[in-house]
This record gives sequence, structure tokens and C-alpha cells, in this order.
Amino acid sequence: MEAPPAAPPELEELRARLGELRDLRGVEQVLTWDQNTFMPPGGSETRAQQLGTVERLIHSKLVDPGLVRVLDALEPWAHELDPDSDEACLVRFTRRDQEKALRVPASLAEAMALEAARAYTDWLAAREAGDYARFRDSIARQVELRHQYAACFPEAGHPYDVLLDDFEPGATTAELRPLFAELVARLQPLVDAAARPDLEPNGGVFLGRFDVEEQRRAVVAILRHVGFEEQHWRLDATPHPFAQSPGPGDYRLTTRYSETDFSFVLYSSLHEFGHGLYDAGLPASLARTPLHDCASLGVHESQSRTWENFVGRSRPFCAWLLPRLRELLPGRFDGLDADAMFGAVNTVQRSLVRTESDETTYNLHVALRFELELALLEGTIDATGLPDAWNEGMARLVGVEVTSDAEGVLQDVHWGIGAFGYFPTYSLGNLMAAQMWRRVRADLTDLDDQIERGEFAPLTEWLRENVHRHGRKLRPRELLQRVTGEPLRVDPLLDYLTTKLAAAGFLAPGS
Repeated sequence: MEAPPAAPPELEELRARLGELRDLRGVEQVLTWDQNTFMPPGGSETRAQQLGTVERLIHSKLVDPGLVRVLDALEPWAHELDPDSDEACLVRFTRRDQEKALRVPASLAEAMALEAARAYTDWLAAREAGDYARFRDSIARQVELRHQYAACFPEAGHPYDVLLDDFEPGATTAELRPLFAELVARLQPLVDAAARPDLEPNGGVFLGRFDVEEQRRAVVAILRHVGFEEQHWRLDATPHPFAQSPGPGDYRLTTRYSETDFSFVLYSSLHEFGHGLYDAGLPASLARTPLHDCASLGVHESQSRTWENFVGRSRPFCAWLLPRLRELLPGRFDGLDADAMFGAVNTVQRSLVRTESDETTYNLHVALRFELELALLEGTIDATGLPDAWNEGMARLVGVEVTSDAEGVLQDVHWGIGAFGYFPTYSLGNLMAAQMWRRVRADLTDLDDQIERGEFAPLTEWLRENVHRHGRKLRPRELLQRVTGEPLRVDPLLDYLTTKLAAAGFLAPGS
């Protein structure tokens, strides 16, 4: 086999430049993590200035003529390499990042970071007061900045495509509109058939009075079994759960505690653990490069939803979890068996809040946000009309009446941090997770028994080998095709939900 051509000296310079960029991204993540967890409210303007400065530095390093020179020198060499090689991917993806950055004025990149940090503080205050008016002007500024950003890419088929590409490379509005239309059309009859308004959320099995510290100890003990280790991981409280990894060996999960319902901390922690596990599975050989990252936010969501739902709401996991809950929270789960818990945690209910919704209705919540983001970009609604459009959409898509802004238009943090184009990745992640789960079960034929015994390492290793180890070297659809042998499809998710709801007793078998 012919040896690859020798690396030009510019490769080391490229790695040094990219290492600095990744370090700055890590600093940015620590600052935003602290803003969401421990920073005192009075530090918000200072933090906004800091984040604006970091973003300006990152942008300046990406558009530096020296980086252009290095990439120009490396590209002919990289074209002779295996396109899947680390080096070829490194040159290709760095060029992509640079070309996007060159389109965006430094002043706009800094303004977007500044406004996102400031808007987060406005969102917190508005949600706490349940008063959208406190957030309206922040939303308007965020939308205007996204219009300016999208205008930097006039060749895009739709302004929203530009925002999508930051989170789900290659995704387009033209692709997602029919995908969401099909998903909604097929989910709504399923919800109609399976919804149980007479039952409490999660069948009521997690309701009661739970001390916050008691919950923290219990959920950390459960996470340890699936792969959480204090040497490298953290779990902290925040208004809206998320996960971040500033760099290898540093995996930060957050959750929110309810003193009357243990289910939120349990399932949000499993969800964020899935994100952390993806980051922990990225190969060390890609560290301090742009390849030490996810293929897309949709792929990242496929990993979190796998642990939250495909594992966490499965019958085998319920059988493993129940005796642990009895030990960790004595007296709370007596008289409950695994079959009853499995049925309870798959209860279908129309609810107001996306992060507290069940697995079946969840994507209807996401469809609303996709619809509203498109409308904001297209100008058919504005910041003033957003709450009314939200309330109408919740009634039409989910079938619930919104009772307050806090549980309505203010419930998600994303618009407060400028993350327009992010929401569709949640549903894309669910679809990919269902397709990958089929493949997992075909490869790990005794997976149910392994989960029921608390043996999670085989699943972790499968995910690491098939998904995590690629980092950002593959585009999301290419990764899905390699893992599953098929393009993105709706059927596997609908089949999975229908089968599970029938097994849980909410649908007639074969319906």
C-alpha cells in the first residue's frame, strides 16, 4: 500500500493555531456555564462584555490571513490523503469554518455574543415574573441580529438555512418543512389514541415531597452506575438544564430540582448524561482541534434522547432502576413493580412544558418552535405578536391552553441566548436515535438482559465505536447512513412509539 505523502511543515502551524481557537472556545463555555449556574445576577453586564471579547478574539483568529495562508498551503497535500483521515478532515472543516467566518463582520459576531448574554438575564427576569413584556425588546434585537447574520449568506435558499447550518450542517428549510409536516400528521392521531388526561405525569409514581439534597444524592448514585464519575464530571442546578464540555476530561451536566416531583431531575439528568457521554467518547487524537466536537446538535440530541428515553423509559431499565430507588429513597416506591413503572413512565399527556412532556407529544412542541422561528425570520410575526402565535400554536398542535407566559413563550432559554435554528435538532435527534436504536438492538442481541442487569458498558462501547469516535469528521447525514445504512426517516420513531405504547397498555396491540 502506497504511503501517504509527507506532511508539509504548515501542518504543525495549523495545529497550533487551532489549539488556541479550541482553548478560547473552552473559556467561552466555562463563562456561559458559570453564568447559568453560580454567577451572581449583578455580574451579567460584565459577563456579556467578557463573552463579547472572547467571541471577537475567536473571530479574529478564524479570519487571520495567516490561517488563510496555512490552509492554502495544506489543501493540495490534503487532497492526496484518504478523505476520512484526521488530517484531510482537519483541513476541510477548518476551511469551512473560516469561509463562514470571513462572511461575517467582526462587529456583528461580537454584537451577537453581547446581546445573547444580555438577553439571557432579561429572559430570567421575565420568566420569574411571568411577564413577556420584559423580554420582548430582547427578542426583537435577537431577531434583527439574525437577519443581519443571514444576509451575510445571500446564496442561501432561505434565511433560516443559515441559522440551521450552525447547528445542523447541511440541513435546509426545504428539507425540514415536509419532514415536520409528516411528523405532526402522524403523531397527532397517536396522541389522540394514547393520551390519558385522567393520569398524573409519569403515572404519578414520582410525585411526593423530595428534599433537594436527597434528590441530588439519589440521582448521582444512579448516574454513577451508567458512567458518571466525579473525577471528570459535575452535576449542578440551573434554571434550564444543559450540558457542556470545555475540554477533554471536563464534563459538566446541569439539572433542575422540583421538590414535589422526582421525575424531572431523574430524566433530565439521564438526558444530559447522554450529552456528556458523547463528549467523553470523542477521541483524544482530535483534542484541541475543531474535529473534537459533535457531528451536529441533532446527532448530540440522538445520544441524550437514547439515554433518557430508549434506555431510561424501557421495561428493562425500570426493572433495574426500581430496587435502586427503593434503596436510595426509602418508602417512596414500595408496592410498585417494574411493569407498573414501565407503564407509568410512558404515560401520554398533553402538557404545557416541552422539557416536562412525554416522549410521544415531545416533537409536537418542537414543531411549534420551528414554525415560530420561520415566521419570525420571514416577518409574518414579530416579537410583539409572538405570545399570541405561541398560544394559538399550542392549542392547534398540542391541544392545550396556555395559562401563563412563564409556561408558554418564556419556558425555553434558547431565544434568550440567541439560539435560533437550534430547536429542530431535538426532533432530528429523536429520529436519528430511533434509527440507531434499531441497529443497536440488531448488533447487541442481549441488550435488554444487559440493561436489566445494570450492565451499561456494552451499549456505551457500541455508541463510542459507531458514533462518538468520529467526532466532527462526518457530516450528520453521512454518519447516520454509515451507522444505520439508511437516510433520515420518520417510520422508525413512529414504529418504536407505537410498539412501546402498546406494550405499556396505552394502545391496542397492532394499532
